[in-house]
Amino acid sequence: MGSLRSRVTAWFARWYLARARKKGFDLGKMPIPDSALMPLKRTGLDPVPDLGQMRADAPVNKLPIPFGINLWLVSGYEEAKAVLSNTKAFSNDFAHLMGTGATSVQQNPGGLGFADPPVHTRLRKLLTPEFTMRRLARLTPGIKRIIEGCLDTMDQAAGPVDLVAEFALPIPSLVICELLGVPYDDRDDFQRLAMARFDLFGGADASLGAISESLEYLLGVVRQQRENPGDGLLGMIIREHGDEVEDMELAGLADGVLTGGFETTASMLALGALVLLQDEDTFKLIHDDDDAVSGFVEEILRYLTVVQVAFPRFARDDIEVAGERIAKGDVVIVSLSGANRDGALGTDLEKVDPARTPTSHLAFGYGVHRCIGAELARMELRAAYPALVRRFPKMRLAKSADELEFRKVSIVYGVDSLPVLLK
Repeated sequence: MGSLRSRVTAWFARWYLARARKKGFDLGKMPIPDSALMPLKRTGLDPVPDLGQMRADAPVNKLPIPFGINLWLVSGYEEAKAVLSNTKAFSNDFAHLMGTGATSVQQNPGGLGFADPPVHTRLRKLLTPEFTMRRLARLTPGIKRIIEGCLDTMDQAAGPVDLVAEFALPIPSLVICELLGVPYDDRDDFQRLAMARFDLFGGADASLGAISESLEYLLGVVRQQRENPGDGLLGMIIREHGDEVEDMELAGLADGVLTGGFETTASMLALGALVLLQDEDTFKLIHDDDDAVSGFVEEILRYLTVVQVAFPRFARDDIEVAGERIAKGDVVIVSLSGANRDGALGTDLEKVDPARTPTSHLAFGYGVHRCIGAELARMELRAAYPALVRRFPKMRLAKSADELEFRKVSIVYGVDSLPVLLK
């Protein structure tokens, strides 16, 4: 588990360690201050109180990182939008993290999140037509079939069921198979590779090895699609763009879809189910009222904001944000979870209110780097939650919520397991 967590954190750590070693510091004696990790921590489903206090004091703050690294945290809603939308002042280019030599698969995660215009613009144009509601509508029957298959498997269990393993993880994995056009017979391999690359227990090297293996696998899928294009995303891009896009580049785009759409949706499915299990009234509402589902999904996207921080930005030149001078080369991190609790969005934002008028939240980011798969994620969530509570109206936690193991420090927040009793 942990696409953004494993990939981004691993590369940021390498850059951070390299900078530290150049300056001659003993890393064993100079740990990263706990306060600098605060944006990646939570108390249950909520950001730690310190984040809200920091935002109230100032929407832009310099974090205490040693070794001469200037790292800024933006937690205010309007300030977050200003940074995320300003590609002239801020760069996403991965070379800023690792240097201009970061070109190998093991070094560079690639994808839209670490690219600047015009490269980002060209790549996004390849994907955008496949993520319109018209094109995504073809996936609706498949999404319903996948969800029902997971619920059927759960229904056969004699004892407690782990909603993470049996519901939250397989749904987005299999939906991505449908989206990309992965052959049905290959889907077990696809799921195995997806799970392996997001498993941090094997360490960063194991995760990076799994990334390399999944790219090689996807390269094979691309070559198959090149010979016989199907109706999925890969086949459509090949039919419409042909030799304009190289096989490795297309495999990287497919890998980016996996990165952006698997763990994030899985975390939302699990944590959203936990919200329902802890609130009988909302559980009943989603069980009974189809019209309430969309509003509930928008509210928990805001409330949970599982992608806690956006991809790092790098200041191209000196710039002032909310009265703070950010120097050329400084790193800027936007706290999406902090911005989505800012009073600029409304009142009582520390609570889940399924009747709240949908807000312009930043759960999918903002600007040119806004998540391209946002509508697909919404489709999955809108279909999965009512199907779950209607199939299992007596579902309840198999252990106290206080006993659940949440991720301690993570870019993508989640719960390790969610055992429930169904009957």
